[in-house]
Amino acid sequence: MELLLPIAMAVALAVDRLLGEPPGWAHPVVGMGRYLGLFRLTRLPPAPGFIAGALAWLLGAALVGFIALWLEGGLLSALRPWASPLRLVGAAVLIGLLLKPLLAWRMLAEEAMAVETALARSLEAGRERLSRLVSRDTAQLSETEVREAAIETLAENLNDSVVAPLFWFAIAGLPGAAIYRFANTADAMWGYRDQREWCGKWAARADDVLSWLPARLTALALRPPSLRALWREARRTPSPNGGWPMAAMALRLGLSLAKPGVYRLNAAGGPPGPQHLLAARRLAAQALAVAGLLLAALAWSLRT
Repeated sequence: MELLLPIAMAVALAVDRLLGEPPGWAHPVVGMGRYLGLFRLTRLPPAPGFIAGALAWLLGAALVGFIALWLEGGLLSALRPWASPLRLVGAAVLIGLLLKPLLAWRMLAEEAMAVETALARSLEAGRERLSRLVSRDTAQLSETEVREAAIETLAENLNDSVVAPLFWFAIAGLPGAAIYRFANTADAMWGYRDQREWCGKWAARADDVLSWLPARLTALALRPPSLRALWREARRTPSPNGGWPMAAMALRLGLSLAKPGVYRLNAAGGPPGPQHLLAARRLAAQALAVAGLLLAALAWSLRT
């Protein structure tokens, strides 16, 4: 039984690499988005807005966690993986298939590289492709700024879309990964900093809490040259977590990465060129391998 979760993690990553994302009708994150989209965030006073947003979030998280627990428990009960090695492998494969839609490395890497491919055609094409990855306005970005944003997104979502779901899977199985993905999706859809802020405040803070440890693990897996520099640069971003993998990526590649008017990481670094998105993708893949091995060991050790 100690190997159940490590094998499931390996299966999920292998399926992700070979097949990518499932169709939308079968994708649990799409379903989470539909649930979250049922709620129209409005301008409310702080206390009512916070309470309403928290209750809606808690209901969604409870539903997601219950469904994941029911699926995982049903598989374990039916297959009884403790009975034989063959049953163990079968249960791990099925749980890995259920875990796969809760992480997305192949899609993230392909979308990031598509920005560089689009830039090779024109700056306008690069801006348009980047707009599929980021929420910021891309219409006035320079070629350098487009590459900076793509590399930042690759680094930040290496945590949000891959390492953090695996971290919570190692800790709490399929329900842990599912609730994390719900929290991250809720933050993306509800975590606005405008008149609706109080309705999405709980969602934003929940994502901050659940991402805290995985973001720092991701940063360390990227092997920045200096932990002191990582600590300094990571604190420059408004996010308590997003700056860690982004700063680690900037330091490791010797690049300066920025969001205009908000922050600049590793100001002494150079601007990214056409070769740097590929270098960032390779570095992120290496970091995922390191983090995956560490998390598999964590899952094994927690169950021995």
